[in-house]
Parts: sequence; C-alpha cells; structure tokens
Amino acid sequence: MTVAHQASAVAIDGRAVLIEGAPGSGKSSLALALIDRGAVLIGDDAVLLEPMGEHVLAHPHPNVTGLIEVRNVGLVTMPVTHAVPVALVLVLDPQAPRHIEAADIVVRAGVALPMVRLWPDSPVLALRARIALDHHGAGGFPSGSMAGCGGAGSR
Repeated sequence: MTVAHQASAVAIDGRAVLIEGAPGSGKSSLALALIDRGAVLIGDDAVLLEPMGEHVLAHPHPNVTGLIEVRNVGLVTMPVTHAVPVALVLVLDPQAPRHIEAADIVVRAGVALPMVRLWPDSPVLALRARIALDHHGAGGFPSGSMAGCGGAGSR
C-alpha cells in the first residue's frame, strides 16, 4: 500500500535519498544542494512511498509535484522523476553522532532501509550526504529489473 510520508527526496544515479528532519532543519536546502550537484527532485516536504518486495519506491506527492521551497524566494517549479528505489534515509539531526560504524536501520512503508543521521548545519552537507549514500546506501534494483528508475522524468 502506497503511503504519504513527510520528507524531501531526490534521485542520485537511480537511487532515492529520503531527507527527513524537523521543520526548518534544512530538508529543502539539502535537496537543492544535491540538485545543484546533479540530483533530480522527487518531492519536497511530501512524497509517496510504495513498497515493492524488498524495496520502497519514492514518488512525488500529487499535491506538491514539481514544487520545492527555496527559502527567502518561495515555491519554485522543477523537473521531477518518479518510482525511484529508496537507497538511504538521511535524518537531519543536530544530535547526530560524530562517527558511525554502520548505518542504522529504519522501517518505511513496511520495508527496512539504511538510515544515517547528519548534523544539518554544515556548508558541505550535500557532499556528506553523497558520501553517506556511497558508503551506506542500498543498491538500486538489479540492472534491467526496473527500467527507467531514477532517470529524469517530467512533471
């Protein structure tokens, strides 16, 4: 069953990163920074999560598809992509540990996913998020099993 989830999400190389945190913690800002580094928006502030076997697919929420909040500017329209397997949950947390041995596990839409807490106030947060994905993120679907996952789509 597809569920609405309060988070921002972007696709990086066919893998979705869910960005969670308290209001004002920087979810949209991190999504924008990752988009600036080549990621594609899935959703800002709300996404749909669809369990599919051992994976969870992230989709734009229909109420906010293609919209992202740019602080001090307003809502901006951006291209989105659909049905991207979630590889990592990032939680923006000012109490995040300095070092971790491995990602924690959280359950979203009934599926266990790797989760890393990141300290949100950093000029290199997008780089740290990408490194966390590379080191702790799950792989996407096996090659060819979900053709088109994570590619740039249209609104």
